Amino acid sequence: MAKVAFLGLGVMGYPMAGHLVKAGHDVCVFNRTTAKAEAWADEHGGRFAKTPKEAAAEADFVMCCVGNDDDLRQVCVGENGAFDGMKKGAIFVDHTTVSAKVTAELYDAGREQGIAFVDGPVSGGQAGAENGVLSIMCGGDEASYEAAEPVMTAYGRSIKRLGASGAGQLTKMVNQICIAGLVQGLSEGLHFAEKAGLDGRAVVDVIAGGAAGSWQMQNRYETMIDDEFDHGFAVDWMRKDLGICLDTADEVGASLPITALVDQFYKDVQKLGGGRWDTSSLIKRLRAMG
Repeated sequence: MAKVAFLGLGVMGYPMAGHLVKAGHDVCVFNRTTAKAEAWADEHGGRFAKTPKEAAAEADFVMCCVGNDDDLRQVCVGENGAFDGMKKGAIFVDHTTVSAKVTAELYDAGREQGIAFVDGPVSGGQAGAENGVLSIMCGGDEASYEAAEPVMTAYGRSIKRLGASGAGQLTKMVNQICIAGLVQGLSEGLHFAEKAGLDGRAVVDVIAGGAAGSWQMQNRYETMIDDEFDHGFAVDWMRKDLGICLDTADEVGASLPITALVDQFYKDVQKLGGGRWDTSSLIKRLRAMG
């Protein structure tokens, strides 16, 4: 059993922190909305703190899943930030999807204070967090990763270190780049089937087991056909992630024409009022076009 702090109780962090308690760890949580932290403590029997610094005090591991670069900086090195409360030798594991730039910044800041920093963005969405089967792609020092990996198994099914600090975030960018193209392709395929008078469910039943098959097809085709998008990974979050991908592509000299195009399609979905819709809502844009 380890002493663990968890910072950020959104749709991902709330269940992830709960799995840590179920795994037998001593868990203290922090959330900007204290009422949510209190509710989590009542539900799971853990403890809550009013600041990241207080939550991180005496913790062996500090896990974090917040919104963006600025949120991460604030909980790490802002006023009453976690780094000020962490003991030397403790390990900070960031599960937020952020830029490699802020990851490098916080890795260096932690090292100066004797704190290890592992970037470990996740994939699998809300369902993966709730079921404890997330994929976690990690970057950081090997010894720090190896120490943190057993703790992450509480909510991760596939956990891998890809390299030095930042490698996890870069791998998450690859993940989002691939998803963007897949969802647009699936949206166009299902939209074409509708326009051609085909039974979309029957079509997917035939093609899903072949080369066209994907996780997106298996898990999203029915809700896409039924025009239901009140679930899953939000368009607003995807645009944040794709913005990181595109900025990083400029820095490393990569060409991402499809990703840039799909990002603009998601902007169209936002204009339709779909910022909180699931990313599979790209098909609504096509339907809106006639």
